[in-house]
Amino acid sequence: MTSTKQILRRYELILTSAGEGIYGLDHEGKGTFVNPAAIAMTGWTEEDVIGKPVHDKHHHSKVDGKHYPKKECPIYAALKDGEVHHITDEVFWRKDGSCFPVHYTSTPIWENGAIIGAVVVFQDVSKIKQTEATLALLQRRNELLLSAAGEGICGFDCEGQVVFINPTASNMLSWQGQNFEGRSIHDIFGLNDPKSEKYCPVQSIIRGKQRYQASDKRFWRHDGSSFPVDFVSTPIMEDNQLRGVVMVFRDITERKLAEESLKNALSEIEQLKNHLQEENIYLQEQINLNHKFEDILGKSQSLKTVLHQVEQVAPTDTTVLLLGETGTGKELFARALHNLSQRNKRPLVKVNCAALPANLIESELFGHEKGSFTGATARRIGRFELAHEGTIFLDEIAELPLELQAKLLRVLQEGEIERLGDSKTININVRIIAATHRDLKQMVDQGSFREDLYYRLSVFPLTIPPLRERKNDISLLVHYFVNKYANKMSKQIDSIPQKIMDNLHNYPWPGNVRELENVIERAVILSPNKSLLIPELLAPNNKITESENLLSLDDMEKSHILKVLKTTDWKISGEQGAAAILELHPNTLRSRMNKLGIRRSATAK
Repeated sequence: MTSTKQILRRYELILTSAGEGIYGLDHEGKGTFVNPAAIAMTGWTEEDVIGKPVHDKHHHSKVDGKHYPKKECPIYAALKDGEVHHITDEVFWRKDGSCFPVHYTSTPIWENGAIIGAVVVFQDVSKIKQTEATLALLQRRNELLLSAAGEGICGFDCEGQVVFINPTASNMLSWQGQNFEGRSIHDIFGLNDPKSEKYCPVQSIIRGKQRYQASDKRFWRHDGSSFPVDFVSTPIMEDNQLRGVVMVFRDITERKLAEESLKNALSEIEQLKNHLQEENIYLQEQINLNHKFEDILGKSQSLKTVLHQVEQVAPTDTTVLLLGETGTGKELFARALHNLSQRNKRPLVKVNCAALPANLIESELFGHEKGSFTGATARRIGRFELAHEGTIFLDEIAELPLELQAKLLRVLQEGEIERLGDSKTININVRIIAATHRDLKQMVDQGSFREDLYYRLSVFPLTIPPLRERKNDISLLVHYFVNKYANKMSKQIDSIPQKIMDNLHNYPWPGNVRELENVIERAVILSPNKSLLIPELLAPNNKITESENLLSLDDMEKSHILKVLKTTDWKISGEQGAAAILELHPNTLRSRMNKLGIRRSATAK
């Protein structure tokens, strides 16, 4: 049987071997026992502790360097109320004046129903405190890093519940100041559709899938709106076990807007490219045209008056209506108006309204979309778009159908057009120069031309004088055309007989400068030597009587066309055809012949 002495010795060995510091206290709080671990931790020896109040030796004897009453010392709490007290976050003072953090327990010792003392067991928690501080610092740094991140970051547990969300994510999702605890990813991102959980990247990872990356998806805000995102969901693994999921996402609204802006810019570039291609084709066509003359020639007062008016109106954007008989050079005056204007770096686009079939005029002027009518296999830019920021010359404006006159009026008033087959309005900035040899005012009275359009077009009318009113210019023009065509045909014409020149001066020139040029070109071809010969003006039947001078413009035009047709033996198209001599498109000439009632069978009678 174990003796009492042996039992006491065993307890003594246990207490002295313990790693925690142990004090035994009597009922007055004086030391009755101290183990080696307590001496090692505090520096207080048995002599310092045994029979002395522990209160005087440790932390509780000082608060801000001052003593406080023994009865308030927590180390004696068990002696006062007989309860076990666990004290944390306290310090004990060593003998050398230093201190260290401790956790300790004060347990009362009872005997025969009375408290006869207490046992104080304490532990130096310096390393624990240091580790906690390090962890707290690391956690704070990580929080700062996550908070400063420009991307939204959310953490979820294995159930898909939110455990962390950084401020960037909170701001993006409009969840500022909200409590996320216990919320699922579907609550946060507003995925109200129950089916959405099946496709949720977080849930997919929880079910065992790997890292998930997606682009151009949509997240929903707290207010019900949405925004495009790129995101990555990554599993958090520890010891081959899934501990949670972290999702990093980026709001790509600005990128999408930039992409849309780039797309629009590319579309605009494509449109400009097509526009330039169309413009280039048009300009190439114009380069290939054989212009009547390179400059406006003349020194007559009537011509000088018109040129002065051209100089006055050219720098403005005012609409100009060129009036005058056929062949007076209205197109050349339109070119002069354009070249002297501020729009001369952009093209002068010309449209002959009489040369285009009625069913194609609208498409030519305003363009059309693919499939807008039979044969429209591709989108085509109209002449008004080609002339944007430049000038458009509408020759033979009187031939424009009534239904298109209203659309032209809209261009003049609003600066807007619509392509055929497209309801989209296109804004254009175009200066309009129109020309006609017909009496528009009379057409207005007859109801074949809109009155409002007439007044919009005739803001600044310019009447080009006919050649018969510019007799002084005939000699100058004759010499110019002779040199032009002689050089072109590699012929040498040294003289123009005075009789020929007199006949040219006396001829009334119903076809004006154009007719003069045609006559000279034919004369250069037919002249057998170095002297100009014009046989048709010397023939008796070519003499113009006074009565013929009183014919109407249409009758004079009919007479001239018939004369040319007889010369070409009624050949209309081709190099030596009537259309080439008259400088008209064959279809235009046929249209004029039909309008004037010119038929070969009728003239043969």
